[in-house]
Amino acid sequence: MEKQHESYLAEFVQNGHDESFQIIAEHWYPAIYRFAYSYFGNRDDASEIAQKTLIKVYQNIRSLKEVGSFKSWIYRIANNLCLDELKRAGRRKSESLSLIPKELKLSELTPVTEIESKELNSLIHQALNRLPEQVRAVVILKQFEEMTFIEIGDTLQIPEGTAKTRMYKGLDLLGSILKQWNIETDYLNYD
Repeated sequence: MEKQHESYLAEFVQNGHDESFQIIAEHWYPAIYRFAYSYFGNRDDASEIAQKTLIKVYQNIRSLKEVGSFKSWIYRIANNLCLDELKRAGRRKSESLSLIPKELKLSELTPVTEIESKELNSLIHQALNRLPEQVRAVVILKQFEEMTFIEIGDTLQIPEGTAKTRMYKGLDLLGSILKQWNIETDYLNYD
């Protein structure tokens, strides 16, 4: 959804046009679900977080001052709900993130490469779980949600420079862990 269109929809909802929220919910549910799934690796938990996020968005959209920052705002809500759930349940993030190198197309997946990819994803996620929480959140938002550093900073309420520092620190730590396990790290994206 285009940022400008998203802003208009948010404004419509703020002005009492609740039917516009359905469009927002349909658009954002898959992205928030995917984001929450990266934390828990469990469909039920991801669905619950996505639903709670949309409920909070609906309940609080009238308090959103800058409709242009809607993307950061919705991810901030989702991130906070994920962190709250992790603290409440005393759980660690699961091992379900998908880091198939972007150059590898689905048509190139053979049974062998698919198994190797699943094994690699599991190992990468184990390494990701070893990262400090603040660093891990930045890596997830950048690598999996493809957010800009400005958006990450806005989402996590940190300066853009801090987001960049945490990203590079996270990728360096991730790379070091993977190299200790003799895993190639050329596909880690430092951009």
